[in-house]
Amino acid sequence: MRFHRHFILYKPFGYLSQFVNNQQRRKNKKLLGELYDFPEGTMAIGRLDQDSEGLLLLTTDGQVSMQVRSKKVEKEYYAQVDGEISEAALNQLRQGVEIGVNGKKYMTLPCQARRLKAAPDFEPRGKKIRDARHGPTSWVSITLTEGKFRQVRKMTAAVGFPTLRLVRVRIGNIRVGNMSPGEVIEIDDLSLEV
Repeated sequence: MRFHRHFILYKPFGYLSQFVNNQQRRKNKKLLGELYDFPEGTMAIGRLDQDSEGLLLLTTDGQVSMQVRSKKVEKEYYAQVDGEISEAALNQLRQGVEIGVNGKKYMTLPCQARRLKAAPDFEPRGKKIRDARHGPTSWVSITLTEGKFRQVRKMTAAVGFPTLRLVRVRIGNIRVGNMSPGEVIEIDDLSLEV
C-alpha cells in the first residue's frame, strides 16, 4: 500500500498555486516549492490565484484531491471589498450572481455571505492595499461549494464592491487559524467533514 502525505499551507500573496512554471512570458514567478521541501508527486488541491492568500491543501493522493474539490465541501473566504458593502449586495451574493467563466455567462450557486463586524487579524500583506484616503472598505465572509476561476473576485465586482484582498480561511473543517503566510503543516489525514 502506498503511503500518501498531506499538507496544510498558508499560501502567501504573490505565489502561484503550482510547482512548475509552465508559462513562457512570466519567468520570475514564485512557486509553492520555494516554501517547503514537498515530496515528489505533491499537488495543490484547487488553486488560489497569485493575488489571493490563505488556506491551500496539498496531497500526494489524487483521490483525496477529487473529494476535496467536490461540491460537498465548503470553502470559506474573507474578502476585503471597496466600500461599505450593503445588505442588498449581500442578498444578491447569497442568491447567486452572473459572472463570466471561460467567455460564457455563468450563474453562481446560492452561497453564504455575511459582513464581518471587524477586520480579521491577518498579518499585513507584503504589497500595500491602499489607505483610507481612497474611501472606506469592509470585510465579508463568503462560503462557496464551487470554485470557478477568480469566482469570489468576480462575484463581489458583480454586486458593485470589488475585492481588494482575498484570504481563504476554511476548507471543510480545516481552518487556517493562526498560521502565518508561508507556514506549512504536515498532517496525517485529510478527511474532511462534509
